[in-house]
Amino acid sequence: MQVDTSKARPCRKRLAIGLALCAAALSMSTEAQTYPAKPIKLIVSFPPGGPTDIVARITAQRMTEGLGQQVIVENRPGAGGTLGAELAAKAPGDGYTLLLGTISTLGVAPSVYPHLAYDPRKFAPISLLTNAYFVIGANAAQVPNTLQEFIAAAKAAPGKFNFASNGVGNITHIGGELFNMMAGVKLVHIPYKGSAPAAADVAAGRAQVQFDVLPAFQMHITSGKVKILAVAGPKRDPRLPDVPTTAEAGLPKFVISAWFALVASPGTPDPIMRRLNAEVVRGLSTNEAHEAILKIGMEPAPGTPEQLSALIAEENARWPAIVKAAGVTLD
Repeated sequence: MQVDTSKARPCRKRLAIGLALCAAALSMSTEAQTYPAKPIKLIVSFPPGGPTDIVARITAQRMTEGLGQQVIVENRPGAGGTLGAELAAKAPGDGYTLLLGTISTLGVAPSVYPHLAYDPRKFAPISLLTNAYFVIGANAAQVPNTLQEFIAAAKAAPGKFNFASNGVGNITHIGGELFNMMAGVKLVHIPYKGSAPAAADVAAGRAQVQFDVLPAFQMHITSGKVKILAVAGPKRDPRLPDVPTTAEAGLPKFVISAWFALVASPGTPDPIMRRLNAEVVRGLSTNEAHEAILKIGMEPAPGTPEQLSALIAEENARWPAIVKAAGVTLD
């Protein structure tokens, strides 16, 4: 008698798939329990010595202590920070390659680079690290004393005032274009290779304003050559108690957060991602880390992977219309 095996084949197939999934889950669980078994690479998309690098090294030191394996910072600058992000995106999703992401590389880049080689939303989110809101720095001699007066002067003379940025497509550039749109003015963009040379030219009067974090202007504020017109955040900066927020000055929607975050290569298992998150939150909660971050003008802001994922999605949705209206594109 011939046995009909046609009905048995789907069952066997489902059994085989089920066994494979169980094996994969067991392997992933075992991997998470033994993780990390070797040093971890943390890619920083900007040169050594800057705020991004400093935050990365503070984070790496604290994670090393908790994980029992060295977290090694590797600086890979280039292409406005997207080079390092691309390297992290193409690395295996095993938890051994991390990226110190910024609002520029994870939030704004998809709107600026039409052929970006990575999708920020596909990284495994670990945690927000730090946050700092932009301020509007201005030449003390050439710009009126209040934001309202400056906007009025800029409207009366389109093209008279310049704004300095860290480079074309950087958040400091896009932020200036956003200001143009919201204030109804036409400030002329002048790109530089970083915050320091940009601020130096604002202090010298070769540019009149700059949208950046407070530490960029500190030495020029001390010398009296730069003044702060407003804080582009939800509340006043305690270091500048007399400086209004942009909302108080009449631009309630002009808010820019220069955040840093930690992500892992796409495909990193959830248990590993959670382990890394726990170490980041623990590490940045120490007094030493807290003080070191405050010293460079930022605030520690660790949170959950879900919060970071939502932030990246929010930024990705916010900037395309602004970038398009400003006519900013890079390839």
